[in-house]
Amino acid sequence: MPTVSTVLGPVDVDGLGQTLMHEHVFVVAPEHLDYGRGGWWDEEHRVADAIAKLGALAAKGVRTIVDPTVWGLGRDIPRIQRVAAGVPELNIVVATGLYAFDELPHQYEHRGPGLLLDMPDPMVDDFVRDLTEGIGGTGVKAAFLKCVVEAKGLTPGVERICRAVARAHVRTGAPVTVHTNAFTRSGTLALDVFAQEGVDLTKVVVGHAGDSNDLDHLMSLADTGAVLGMDRFGLDIYNPTPQRVATIAALCERGYADRMVLSHDTACFMDYFGGAWDEARERIAPNWRYDHIHDDVLDALREAGVSDGQIEQMLVFNPRRYFS
Repeated sequence: MPTVSTVLGPVDVDGLGQTLMHEHVFVVAPEHLDYGRGGWWDEEHRVADAIAKLGALAAKGVRTIVDPTVWGLGRDIPRIQRVAAGVPELNIVVATGLYAFDELPHQYEHRGPGLLLDMPDPMVDDFVRDLTEGIGGTGVKAAFLKCVVEAKGLTPGVERICRAVARAHVRTGAPVTVHTNAFTRSGTLALDVFAQEGVDLTKVVVGHAGDSNDLDHLMSLADTGAVLGMDRFGLDIYNPTPQRVATIAALCERGYADRMVLSHDTACFMDYFGGAWDEARERIAPNWRYDHIHDDVLDALREAGVSDGQIEQMLVFNPRRYFS
């Protein structure tokens, strides 16, 4: 049976259970953290808070979260290991890749084909190492790849990252999640690049596709074989929950339940508001929390005509197939 790498080691794909396919534990930039220590950042409090929040999620029946926090979002595997050890009933699956809307990190800017240090793209080897050997000496292996195509589209830096992710996928078979901007339809650009590089598009989640209610556009993405990330429930400033529910119900009615996954894209803590994360989330998006889907959305989907079998497809079988 295929296995999936998690923070606590490999698990059988059949053991993933109900899976939220796009959740962060922490989004905290290391440099910003220097300003927070002794102020708004208390490591012990935040780890304990994450254990409590994720334990409450597991109590609702969720068995796995897929965390696409990579370079650019503040990935810290030792911190996640502490959290995972405190919630052993919940699998945490982590990623490799780069989160950038435009330019490359300077650490890759001058190394690569035709650059000052002319060599094969080192990003590919770095991503493959995270997948096959482990991340930063932790022994924790990434199980999927992450990149971004945002409103600016395929800038030279973004395109290079996407192609490096695609080549790491081809070498390892690891699936891909790509952050996209639904309003500029950048998912189409991402899938075109992946297709050029020979990516198996059935192993691609088009992240944040659920910010759109354009059924024709969403079906055009899914018709490539890719999976739609209906993954920002509770982030109503992009698309309110009733509209998200109606869109999923319409796609289920059209036969697309096998090409959607569900999630919130929230976190235990994000440093975008400094130390005021809890206050800001409550004020801006009070439903943007790990339990919104199970507390509110699943019943709303049922009322909209989505069957229990289709819900299980999106929460259990589609994530299992993605990692198989």
